[in-house]
Amino acid sequence: MTHLTNETALALKRKRGELNISVIELANQTGVSRWTLAKILKGKTEDFQNTTISKIDNWLEDL
Repeated sequence: MTHLTNETALALKRKRGELNISVIELANQTGVSRWTLAKILKGKTEDFQNTTISKIDNWLEDL
C-alpha cells in the first residue's frame, strides 16, 4: 500500500471540476472504483494500491 501525494489528489479534484464530471464518470474514465475515488476526493491519501495510483496518474497525464 502506498500514499497518494497531496499534489496528485489536488490535481484530480481540479481536473474533475474543470471537466464537470461525476464521480461515477471519473471512475469510468480512470478505471478506479467510485468508492476509492470518493475517499481520495474527501482527503484520504494513504493506503492505496500502486495500480490505483498509476491509473490516476495516467488519467491526469492523458488529459
